[in-house]
Amino acid sequence: MGIETSCDETAIAVLADGRTVLSNIISSQIDIFKNYGGVVPEIASRHHLENINGVLEEALTAAGVTLDDIDLIGVTDGPGLIGALLMGVSTAKALAFAKDIPLVGVHHLMSHISANYIDYPELEPPFMALITSGGHTEIVRVEDYCHCEVLGGTRDDAVGEAYDKVARVLGLGYPGGPKIDKIAKEGDPEAIHFKRVYLEKDSFDFSFSGLKTSVLNYINHEKQAGREINRADVAASFQEAVMDVVAEKAVQAVARSGMKKLVMAGGVAANSRLREKLGALCEKEGIELYRPHPALCTDNGAMVACAAYYKYKSGQKGSLDMDASPSMAL
Repeated sequence: MGIETSCDETAIAVLADGRTVLSNIISSQIDIFKNYGGVVPEIASRHHLENINGVLEEALTAAGVTLDDIDLIGVTDGPGLIGALLMGVSTAKALAFAKDIPLVGVHHLMSHISANYIDYPELEPPFMALITSGGHTEIVRVEDYCHCEVLGGTRDDAVGEAYDKVARVLGLGYPGGPKIDKIAKEGDPEAIHFKRVYLEKDSFDFSFSGLKTSVLNYINHEKQAGREINRADVAASFQEAVMDVVAEKAVQAVARSGMKKLVMAGGVAANSRLREKLGALCEKEGIELYRPHPALCTDNGAMVACAAYYKYKSGQKGSLDMDASPSMAL
C-alpha cells in the first residue's frame, strides 16, 4: 500500500508485486485552492484529515482486499508541506502498528521516478531522469532502484512554480501548468522572444525567475503602450522558452553520461509541449524516452507503493519512530 499526502492530494493505492496497480484513489483539493490562487498549507492539512479514512476504505474496496492482505505500507515522509506530510505519516504508522505491517518511508521524488516502473514493466535502472513539478526541477542520474545522483536543479523557481506565477499574471487562474499548456496551443510560440537562460557552460542547473520577470515586464510595457495583449501568444512564447532549456539540458545530460534512457517524472511531465519536444530530441539522438501516463505524473499513491516495494526489497525498513521531513534532500 502507498500513502501520499505531501501537498494537496490525499492518495492511497494498492499494488501487487510492486508494479501491478490494483487500486489508485486520489482525492484532489484543486477546486478548493482555485479561489486562493495556490495551496494554503493549513487548509490542505485539514482536508487530508477529513479525507484520508474515506480514501483508505475506497482503495481497499477497489482492490478487493482488506488490511489483513497488506504486507507492506509505504508513505511519503518528505519533502512537502509539514502538516500535510504528517497526516500521511501518522496514518501509515497507525496502520502499521495496529496490523503489525512493515513500514517504509519514501522520498517524494523517488516516488515520481518510480511511476515509470508501473507504466513500463520492462524498465530497469540505470537511466537519467528529468523531474519537473511545482516544487522541483532536477536532472537525476538513477543508478539503481534506491540510489541516485542529482546532477542539476533549479536555483530559484521550479518549472511549475514559474507556470503558476505567469498564469496568475495572465489571469488564467490556478493551477497554472494545465492552463498555460491549454491556451498555448492557440498561440504562436515565436510571437515574442523571451531569453533562454542556460547559465554556465556544462551546467545542468536551471533558473526561471528572470524569464518570469521578462513576461511580467512585457505585459506591463504593452499595457502602458495601450496595446491589447494576446494571452495565447504570451503563454506559447513563455512555454517555448522554458521547454527549450529543460528539454535540451535533459538530452545533453543523457548524451554526456553515455546512457540511452531518459525518464520523465513529476506533474509537469504531463505537459504536452514538453512531451512532444523531448520526444523529437530523443528520437534524433537515439535516446529511448519513457513518458508515464499523465495520471501517474501527478501525486498518487501508486508511485509511493512502487518506490516502497523496491526500498524494502533492498533491505531498507522504516520504524514507528519515523517522522516527516519537509525539506528532505534527494
